[in-house]
Amino acid sequence: MNNTNENPIVYGVAPLVGRILLGVLFLMAGIGKISGWEGTAGYMASVGMPFVPLFLFGAIVLEVGGGLSLLLGLKARLGGLLLAMFLVPTTLIFHAFWNLEGQERYMQMLMFNKNLAIIGGLLYVAVFGAGKFSLDNLVCPLRKKK
Repeated sequence: MNNTNENPIVYGVAPLVGRILLGVLFLMAGIGKISGWEGTAGYMASVGMPFVPLFLFGAIVLEVGGGLSLLLGLKARLGGLLLAMFLVPTTLIFHAFWNLEGQERYMQMLMFNKNLAIIGGLLYVAVFGAGKFSLDNLVCPLRKKK
């Protein structure tokens, strides 16, 4: 992608906006878990999660840390990969629509598919990086000018 005709919106602003949208989602989810610790812990226990305090703390660290990573574009590849890996078991455990019926099945199937789309976006960041407008690019530019 060393094309001198690169559109700055496509190759600059679009990855930034995408990272911000993904990052805010996870940052807010992590902060929500902090402020709603008891409710989140109760929900986790209700689906049979063991070691709830440990897994809840881990989810908060991943969501807040990964969200900030994406927002800032700092170690965004790693942040995207870790969040994608985190979402796989999370999606399978908390959106198991195949065990439900009726409207609840439909809603959980939507949530399951939404998470699959988010995983796709995170994998894109993990593979292609944070883009031009990121701390990763300022600290260690991945593209070399010819």
